[in-house]
Amino acid sequence: MMDQIARTLSLPESPREFGFFIDGEWRHGREMAEQRSPAHDVPVTRVARCTTDDLNDAVAAARRAFEDRSWAGLSGADRAGVLLRAADILRRRRDEVAYWEVLENGKPIAQARAEIEGCIACFETAAGAARLLHGDSFNSLGDGLFGMVLREPIGVVGLITPWNFPFLILCERVPFILASGCTMVVKPSEVTSATTLILAEILTEAGLPKGVYNVVTGSGRTVGQAMAEHPDIDMLSFTGSTGVGRSCVHAAADSNFKKLGLELGGKNPIIVFADCDLEDAADAAAFGISFNTGQCCVSSSRLIVEASVADEFERLLVDKMRRIRIGDPLDEATQVGAITTPAQNDTILGYIEKGRQEGARLLTGGEVLQIGAGRFIAPTLFSGVRRDMAIARDEIFGPVLSSFRFETMDEAIALANDTVYGLAASLWTKDLDKALTVTRRVSAGRFWVNTIMAGGPEMPLGGFKQSGWGREAGIYGVEEYTQIKSVHVEIGKRTHWIG
Repeated sequence: MMDQIARTLSLPESPREFGFFIDGEWRHGREMAEQRSPAHDVPVTRVARCTTDDLNDAVAAARRAFEDRSWAGLSGADRAGVLLRAADILRRRRDEVAYWEVLENGKPIAQARAEIEGCIACFETAAGAARLLHGDSFNSLGDGLFGMVLREPIGVVGLITPWNFPFLILCERVPFILASGCTMVVKPSEVTSATTLILAEILTEAGLPKGVYNVVTGSGRTVGQAMAEHPDIDMLSFTGSTGVGRSCVHAAADSNFKKLGLELGGKNPIIVFADCDLEDAADAAAFGISFNTGQCCVSSSRLIVEASVADEFERLLVDKMRRIRIGDPLDEATQVGAITTPAQNDTILGYIEKGRQEGARLLTGGEVLQIGAGRFIAPTLFSGVRRDMAIARDEIFGPVLSSFRFETMDEAIALANDTVYGLAASLWTKDLDKALTVTRRVSAGRFWVNTIMAGGPEMPLGGFKQSGWGREAGIYGVEEYTQIKSVHVEIGKRTHWIG
């Protein structure tokens, strides 16, 4: 079947139905929700709509699996073995997983395959981290006392993932959570659930004990909110908007003070100095705003360019953006696909109209593209943007780039930091002093110099300010799901308090 999919890249004849996964078993939903392809407007999947009772069952299964130590009690080497087998199975099923990502999300097939390769790397990296996770010792407490610091898995993790990178964001978390020894309940976005459920098949085949990975599907308002409030979930990892992240904070405080890991919104700058390679920087800016149709939390949505080269740079950028290949995501040549949901499509178009109304100058894009039956928006560049405009301040989550100009480095830094967010930033210069100074002074959890959206699972992910709490991926991402225990061991006979 997968050879046929890879060869023909055709639409399925009928929607694929998915149940949900609890305690190593598949369950059937009493209600089903249909997802239509954003690029073709045909039904592609039907997924169960779970209830809070289903969530309670999943949390109970995860709790049993954690407490019986079928996973937490294994050595790091044994956990690594399961993660490496999962990587091998995923490599074998890469084209299948990519295919369902494209159908539900609308991203190009070439991009989806590349993301799956990144997911394989996440499992392999986490396998190494599972073997290296360690605590510390203190031999400095005197001859009568020895101290140890133990890292222990935090327990049951609730994981809520978004629709823009359904499988990649899942795999930037799941293998590292598993490496820590935790168990989990995952709730994917209701519009992109297929690949999260396919991962259940992969992990089962890899030998993961039952109850360690559970998946409940359905709406964020019902299942997601109940997960945030659940008193038997020890930690919640949420990726999505800052507004929903704020509600997670309130829910956690009102329930059991569960630990939170939050990767939230971004309004990320790309800073271009006159001394850089302008052609390289223009290509990066076009990629940074158009990748995944701009539906990307680290999308570079604010261009901050030195005034002396701003006109030239904008001409280069307009040319690049107009030559982006936009079309059917099942076409191997497509670079930018469809907008995932009707609501997001309306949001993006609404911000483009606000940009016009507030006086920004539209240099390119801004229009709906008629490509089959799908939702497509041309990558859009506004110039002459003021700091108080909606397109300058709000996370649009679409292919809309706002251009600003600066005269001095201090002005560029001030523009870059003029946001409540601090998720990512990109800087272009050939001057090492500038690069290090700006890198140190711009508030962003991820920073790229003369590149954009580069890196791998060895490096931590996360934001500053209202872009989130905590870090994912790499050894930091394993440690995030642990808690520290201080152990004091008396050596020899204790001196009595009462003589």
